[in-house]
Amino acid sequence: MRHTLLRLVALLLLGMPFALAQLDAPSYRGEIRRDANGQLVAVPVKPGTPDVEPTAPALTKPKTQPGRHESAPLETPVSTARQSGASSGKTLRVGPQQALRSIAAAAKLAADGDTIEIEAGDYHADVAIWEQAKLTIRGIGPSRPRLIAAGAHVEGKGIWIVRGGAITVENLEFRDAHVHDRNGAGIRFEKGYLTVRNCKFENNENGILTAGGPDMFLDIEDSEFAHNGVGDGRTHNLYVGQITRLRVSGSYFHHARIGHLLKSRAEENHIFYNRLSDEIDGRASYELEFPNGGVAYVVGNLIAQSSQTDNPTLISFGAEGYKGASVELYLVNNTLVDDLPVNGKLLVVKPGIQRLVAINNILVSAKQIEPEITGVKGRVTNNPNADWDQFILPQRFDYRLKPNTNLLGKYVAPAPANGFSLVPQREYVHPASTRPLAVSTRHPGAFQAPGPASR
Repeated sequence: MRHTLLRLVALLLLGMPFALAQLDAPSYRGEIRRDANGQLVAVPVKPGTPDVEPTAPALTKPKTQPGRHESAPLETPVSTARQSGASSGKTLRVGPQQALRSIAAAAKLAADGDTIEIEAGDYHADVAIWEQAKLTIRGIGPSRPRLIAAGAHVEGKGIWIVRGGAITVENLEFRDAHVHDRNGAGIRFEKGYLTVRNCKFENNENGILTAGGPDMFLDIEDSEFAHNGVGDGRTHNLYVGQITRLRVSGSYFHHARIGHLLKSRAEENHIFYNRLSDEIDGRASYELEFPNGGVAYVVGNLIAQSSQTDNPTLISFGAEGYKGASVELYLVNNTLVDDLPVNGKLLVVKPGIQRLVAINNILVSAKQIEPEITGVKGRVTNNPNADWDQFILPQRFDYRLKPNTNLLGKYVAPAPANGFSLVPQREYVHPASTRPLAVSTRHPGAFQAPGPASR
């Protein structure tokens, strides 16, 4: 040490600061920070590297592979990471007794590849922005952690903003997002690939609201959307902008406040095995709307309109004008319920659609599927009408077929669409999940396993 100091003094006196690099200095260990447990650690950052936000990798549009069914994930960075199970990052724990007590602090500290675990409890006014290239954020514990806005928001948009790369959100509840322009969201999705799994969105101005843009993908699995909207008809349980693809499965949508249960402007939509039902006292508008068309695969859903609805149409396609090169609707093996006493409409399709396929839908209504247009390519067939006496307990939304109904086995196999199978492989299970089909004989409607025999 004395020898090194003497050399340093000599060099300075000789006016040779450029030679300092030749000294036997200790190697660079990184910036000193505190980790999730409050311990001082060295974060390996190369000396001289600018302190900038991580840049997400270039995102490419996934392609549907011929012959693959919806239950097999499409190839995206999200699904690839999920299949590999690999995570190169650390785990940060948020909780009242943890070193990290706020989600906002975790959002600032997290690096690409990290996992954020949020302990059960209520998190009031704890809002955050997520911009990492890859991240998993999940609630843990006996119940979902509840993120309650309590008047707080980020950038005047909602509880969370997501504008990163591949980000997965699991087992959380988002509540009470309200902002000045009356367009607040539980999650405002603005960029990247977002997967939402086993979450709940309630009493927000929008449950999830997305921006529009290329290379944006949203997957929603086994989640619930309820009582969202401000009653102006422009805010909804789920409102998806002009993104590349939306995929929703195993989820429960109900009681939107005047707005729609699900509204999507996505270029491609995969709506499989869900329950969109506005219940007895619900006043939602459309149950399902694709205002700009696109390509929509709607398979295996229970879609039910209440007697108090604010709009007589269950499903609307193209009401605001078609956009994009492909305009196709595939409506297969759904149970469509119209509880409106008069003037209800199961499906309204605007002129200009390129292809319409409607097969194996059970219509709990006196109406037929009448798109009100002619000369459209496709197939509309085997969509039987049925009354309540053909189901197990329809007043409780149990629309499994009774074992003695004449609808059993009256199934017509749909042809693949764009190399994509439309044959149901799963069915919805309440309150928000799916199960694989255990039957080989299929029937019309969303529920393939018949109910128990009457006693």
